[in-house]
Amino acid sequence: MALSLIVFAGFYPPVRRTVEYADVLAQALSGQLVLLHVNRASLFDTNDLVAEGYHPQELERQTDTVAILYQQAAGLRTAATVEVATDLLPAVAQDLARRYHPALFVLSQADEDRPVATDLAGSCAELLRAGAYPLLVVSPAASAEHPPRRILIAADREPFGLDQEALSLRPLLALPGVVVIVAHVSSDVEDDGGCALALRAVQASGLVDGLPTPELRGYEHEHYDQGLLAAVQDTQADLVIMLARQRSYLSNVFHRSITAQLLAHYPVPVLVLPVAAELPISESTGFATAAQYANTVLTGLSPAS
Repeated sequence: MALSLIVFAGFYPPVRRTVEYADVLAQALSGQLVLLHVNRASLFDTNDLVAEGYHPQELERQTDTVAILYQQAAGLRTAATVEVATDLLPAVAQDLARRYHPALFVLSQADEDRPVATDLAGSCAELLRAGAYPLLVVSPAASAEHPPRRILIAADREPFGLDQEALSLRPLLALPGVVVIVAHVSSDVEDDGGCALALRAVQASGLVDGLPTPELRGYEHEHYDQGLLAAVQDTQADLVIMLARQRSYLSNVFHRSITAQLLAHYPVPVLVLPVAAELPISESTGFATAAQYANTVLTGLSPAS
């Protein structure tokens, strides 16, 4: 089944840029686009609190918006459809994900000069986090000329599992010319063992099945987000993949403060994949992983026979 990119659409520059980026991505992945327009995002229906008849009137006022979005869709390189809702509610997100399965929600980075847009972006991200949907946050600086070519996977020591929605994004890493890098950020000390475990966790998840062994790099920083930013700059990555866990530090990626940083400050798009399962940690597995990675490196350094 073709991947569906559900991109939050509108008419201001950051949002239009995001639609262009999603168009390039969908074309490269032979996917389809859904242009979604919402006025608000909430965990409950705000229309229950207003006078009867207001909601139909609000929908009617969006007729012109829908028409312009269809014109925008007609100018894209990828087949696109249009969806409009006054409110992004949990039930709405669930319905969209069900109808356009597998689904990736695509959101533009917040514009600090537009507080209303920033609040909407943050609310949408929080709601999608609650529903555990894959989410791509696109920076205005992202190139819309080609798909990402240097993809950085931020990983820690802990094994993890991914559901089919997340694994449906694996072809993104397999596009021609893509370089995949696994980065492990530690605080206080250099942690070579943790780096090896991070690589093993990514390989065991199935995310890089069939691909060359990713390059592995370790970074040390007191603040995780700053360490990851240093990794992005060092590797010249043009896309970051992060894992949203139920536990561990990376589970905080969708807490409101961290979400705000991702939406407002990262210079490259950030793809957040919800972790479907937490796997037990085995010390013996850890030693085996380190040995396996060392053997992989030594094999790569050995002269061809």
